[in-house]
Amino acid sequence: MTTTLATDSRAQTATPVLPTDAAHLAYRPLPAGAARITGGFWALRQERNGHDAVRSGYHQLEAAGNFRNLRIAAGDEEGEAVGPIFMDSDVTKWLEAVAWEYGRAPADDLLELQREVTALYARAQADDGYLDSVQQVRGNGERYTDLKWSHELYCAGHLYQAAVAQHRATGDTGLLDVATKNADHLVATFGEGPGRTADIDGHPVVEMGLVELYRETGTRAYLDLAHWFVDARGHGIIERAGGEPTYFSDRVTARAATTVEGHAVRAVYLAAGAVDVAIETGDTELLAASERQFADMMATKAFITGGLGARWDWEAFGDPYELPTDRGYAETCAAIGGVQWAWRLLLATGKPVYADAIERLLYNAFLAGVSLAGTEYFYVNPLQHRDHAHQDENRSPAHGRRGWFDCACCPPNIMRTFASLDGYLATQADGGLQVHQYATADLGRVRIETGYPHDGRVVVTVTEDGPLALGLRIPAWSDTTAVTTPDGVAHPTPGTLHVVDRHWTAGDTVEVAFDTTAHRFVADDRIDAARGQVAIERGPLVYAVEQADQEGFTVDDLTVDVDAPLTEERRDDLLDGVVALRVPGHAPASHEQPAWPYRRIDGTRPGGAERADEATSVDDAGRGAGGEPGLQADAAGAARPVTAVAIPYYAWANRGAAPMRVWLPIAR
Repeated sequence: MTTTLATDSRAQTATPVLPTDAAHLAYRPLPAGAARITGGFWALRQERNGHDAVRSGYHQLEAAGNFRNLRIAAGDEEGEAVGPIFMDSDVTKWLEAVAWEYGRAPADDLLELQREVTALYARAQADDGYLDSVQQVRGNGERYTDLKWSHELYCAGHLYQAAVAQHRATGDTGLLDVATKNADHLVATFGEGPGRTADIDGHPVVEMGLVELYRETGTRAYLDLAHWFVDARGHGIIERAGGEPTYFSDRVTARAATTVEGHAVRAVYLAAGAVDVAIETGDTELLAASERQFADMMATKAFITGGLGARWDWEAFGDPYELPTDRGYAETCAAIGGVQWAWRLLLATGKPVYADAIERLLYNAFLAGVSLAGTEYFYVNPLQHRDHAHQDENRSPAHGRRGWFDCACCPPNIMRTFASLDGYLATQADGGLQVHQYATADLGRVRIETGYPHDGRVVVTVTEDGPLALGLRIPAWSDTTAVTTPDGVAHPTPGTLHVVDRHWTAGDTVEVAFDTTAHRFVADDRIDAARGQVAIERGPLVYAVEQADQEGFTVDDLTVDVDAPLTEERRDDLLDGVVALRVPGHAPASHEQPAWPYRRIDGTRPGGAERADEATSVDDAGRGAGGEPGLQADAAGAARPVTAVAIPYYAWANRGAAPMRVWLPIAR
């Protein structure tokens, strides 16, 4: 397969969300093609994603049977459909990635792949616009008979997003024609009124897709149907069809809900679609409800990585503060949905808290889901891993990242997110430019150079003469920030947007120095799984201790000192280049296995007698034989000082799926 660069002048970098002129917004996305990542941290990952992952995705989809299902539906082949009911959505997420990647790095082979698969979709589509290859092959002509599980509208939503991406990035209308024909079919089929069905899909995403299709075509009926789908939730439709309403985000209405619940990806996709509707209709009640839900999610149901979804059972959010470290699910798709939701809230409100959330989600919850090479994936992202953990689980990290899954929602979702990252960097409003995510990039009127996230120095160069209100997000994690402009030095408040409004001369620079000092964090006491432990962050990155970097002790035996200084070491030779942290702590020289793994700390036994099966002795203060509270003693009677090495969490498991911890027990 060739990768010859194409010369199509229509190729443009991504703008996944492009509200209409009438939309109610604080900020607007930059126009298509106005933002381009040009180097540094994210450029390397985009390059690997585009060159290797996106192109290999075609072969993965062929091997998994996704294309064959479409060919059978089109009448090109005969046979039975294979795979989950939502197989088409993997193809359209990949097609969206192809479109954005073509806009980022035009190449003839990408255009050929896009047009080949688009033509296949057109052939598979029914005359009235219906399109779902698995249902067409398996369903004996039936449609929408079990929407709580069939994902027919879910597949439609991803089709619409891919079609819009293709049109914006390449100018091609082939998939857009398929999408509008299908959307017209949905408009004639669903909603209130004669001849329509008052039903909703069990897996939201059609809401986002319909709104974006409205934005691209101007067809108001698409927005109205999206609005109806959002407001239809919480009225018992799925429960009457035999579905459990909490799991399907259908227990309460989108306006009355105070938090997220149920299946994590379903919940955040629905919330993002609700904000799209609110933006386009001016529905302030719906927007306020979404803000309330997001705030509660981040306060009570998000891991320190930003990961979303506590339970392996049903891939669901748990109760407030139910955030297990080793059994946390934190599906990669949920992180992507969280970014999509937060981006829409940022556009709607202009509040920096949403840009901070995007940063946390991207660097930690999302990025951990893909290997540094860009072609192997995690479906789930726990914050602790032990040897042989969850060996029976198909999606377990126990075997390392995998090239594909039977349920392959995450890989193409990751592909489209990398390919569209340019569109999430900055916004515009009232003649100003707001920079929300820091990367080496060209943003039209300014150019950015930075070693972020490992380096807190950012240099912004203005490229045009004239007035400009330049907004710079000051992350909440940066205790002290210095912003040096031609007018002097400012020290803005963390968690704000600092605006430099002046008349610029081309070549003027702004230098920003963020405080990337590493800090230890403790969890709210209600997060049982993290009580008595600390996590470490440096800048926007959450850190982890992985077995590959430790000498002479195992990760699960480590306890750390909370007052000893953390030291940094730049390691360009490690994991594509990271800042490693040296973490003082303690560990036993050997780990003994007692007959009973629990020990008493509230007093000694009568006469000083000790049980033969106790591996350590404990005094009245709960001190081990080494004299330190809570430290396990080794066979010689002492816990010894050690220095652990911590790396960014996103980079773990790139040297095999070794034991790893984010939360580290405190030495007492």
